[in-house]
Amino acid sequence: MTSPASVTADDLAALHAAAAAAGLTVTSSASWPQTDADREVTPLAGFIESNFSPLIAEVAERALRRREPIQPQATTAIVMVTNLGDVTSATRVAAAVDAGRRVSPLLFFQSVPNSIAGYLAARWRLTGPVVCVSGTKAGLEAAALLIDDGDTDEALIVRVEVAVTDGGGRDHAAAVLVTGPTNQEGP
Repeated sequence: MTSPASVTADDLAALHAAAAAAGLTVTSSASWPQTDADREVTPLAGFIESNFSPLIAEVAERALRRREPIQPQATTAIVMVTNLGDVTSATRVAAAVDAGRRVSPLLFFQSVPNSIAGYLAARWRLTGPVVCVSGTKAGLEAAALLIDDGDTDEALIVRVEVAVTDGGGRDHAAAVLVTGPTNQEGP
């Protein structure tokens, strides 16, 4: 059986390769699960019933802690990449509506991907733009455009997917912090 950590390591390696192919320089990275010890995602206050947002927070924090010190006035964009979004929250909301039950306001709050981006921006004092897209290529293109246009100095690209069905795989996430090419000349 393949170890869960090795599956995500392959995912992170693919993200590194895609970033390099897009002309971006990876300055730090992280994944979840990162080791076989990563079994349960640490809960995140204000986010319930789903691992989607806590996974984003976990890999973002790991990548941001590993980065080189940056200039105090540098801007960092957040680019979230997910193919399906927070499927768990969407399923819970749909089930409650179908059953005629009250839906927790927290489920509405966390169903908007920007809620976790706002949390990250506040926690890490990130002042760049926020983008949420579907597909790694789109995420890398968005990051490259933001950097090339001078809208940000670096971009934190976080790719996350939660298991869609019980027994249908494992939640996983990867993050890379990127800048433009190191040989790029300034204005």
